[in-house]
Amino acid sequence: QLQLVESGGGLVQPGGSLRLSCAASGFTLSDYAIGWFRQAPGKEREGISCISRTGVTTNYADSVKGRFTISRDNAKSTVYLQMNSLKPEDTADYFCAARWLWGCSLSSSAFDSWGQGTQVTVSS
Repeated sequence: QLQLVESGGGLVQPGGSLRLSCAASGFTLSDYAIGWFRQAPGKEREGISCISRTGVTTNYADSVKGRFTISRDNAKSTVYLQMNSLKPEDTADYFCAARWLWGCSLSSSAFDSWGQGTQVTVSS
């Protein structure tokens, strides 16, 4: 059974950093592109980053480009999202999602399986 579990969220001050993890189980991670999405209260889900199956290709939304870095370790079945220079507007629930065999996308409709999310709050 395919499962994705996010961790690493929490409360951080503006300008701080967090690293989110997306642990995969029940499937071969290298067969899937992985995306990170976020949803703030009252807003639509936003695709913020994705990484191809091999990690060669990455993509970022303009809102996080230059501040967030996505990476993966297929041997550990984990994808990471390093978030630096966090802003209050980064406050949201963060989700990872898996897309079988296809490449990177920031569209939520392209993804097959989703984790339950982890909450990130950026506040002083």
